Amino acid sequence: MKVFLSYSDYLRNFEVFLRAFDPSESNKLIILTHDKWVNVHPVVLAIIAALGSKIGSENITIEKITATSGHYLSRMGLFKMLGKKSPYSIKEHEPAGRFIPITQIKSPEEQSQFVTEMIPLLHLKPNQADSIKYIVGELVRNVLEHARTKDGAFVAAQYYHHTNMVRLGICDAGVGIRKTINYSWHAPTDLDAIKLALTPGITGTTRREGGTGENVGAGLFFIKSMAMVARDYFVLYSGTGLYKLIKRDKRTKGFPRLHADPQDDKHSDTNDAPKFPGTVVGIDISLDQTSEFRVLLAAIRDVFIKAVRERKKARYKKPIFI
Repeated sequence: MKVFLSYSDYLRNFEVFLRAFDPSESNKLIILTHDKWVNVHPVVLAIIAALGSKIGSENITIEKITATSGHYLSRMGLFKMLGKKSPYSIKEHEPAGRFIPITQIKSPEEQSQFVTEMIPLLHLKPNQADSIKYIVGELVRNVLEHARTKDGAFVAAQYYHHTNMVRLGICDAGVGIRKTINYSWHAPTDLDAIKLALTPGITGTTRREGGTGENVGAGLFFIKSMAMVARDYFVLYSGTGLYKLIKRDKRTKGFPRLHADPQDDKHSDTNDAPKFPGTVVGIDISLDQTSEFRVLLAAIRDVFIKAVRERKKARYKKPIFI
């Protein structure tokens, strides 16, 4: 496998990162970087950590690291996570660095501890923290319950003070969305599975509309909707499928319309991405744009309930032949 870290690997350019990703020769990992500097979304670092967890440090090669890039990658914990010695000595920053280095989470206890410690490191105010805690908690829970990987979830985040934005990435190298969804539903492709996973009330644990008491099929729909309300990017990538919510104009007034069908959202998608062994979620959340969290969840919940009710009604109207 090969990955290339450029000077602009953000969610808006995620397809550019994927074009440089070569998933062949899965028993080794080569990491190359831009010859001057690296700017990457935390989700890219989570991807590399998840890939590295499957093959061992002895099969990982990191090439062409500049001093500037190396200091950043050291600070974000990439060398440590891959079991490689950092070529740069860095001073441990007081958490004013406003970032969460790559963290591996394997259990609900580690998840709880991570969410508790994350907010002070990002220096978020209490009214800003609720949405971020929800996103991290829900995505990590999905990995622990559905991904079927002993390595758990890899999480990284960074707060950008000048834009008041949190960029967050969570990744696993588990079985992928399609295999999970196909336990109960029929998804011919990875992209079909992604869109089912984004549909409210659909979960791989049951064919029942609205899910079960433990899994209602709401998490990814809620998180995508939060990005929609904040008018920011959201990426879901698994297997060869990629779904990316396109950033909406923040000058637009009013609460954006939320759609139950992910196909109705302004987005780009493909089923021809380099095959990734697991699931990747990247999200940007502008804290200036996020509505008061309880109001936001109530609006999303209304769309969820209506969508499940309408699908149940449509199913019961179908003729039954005996």
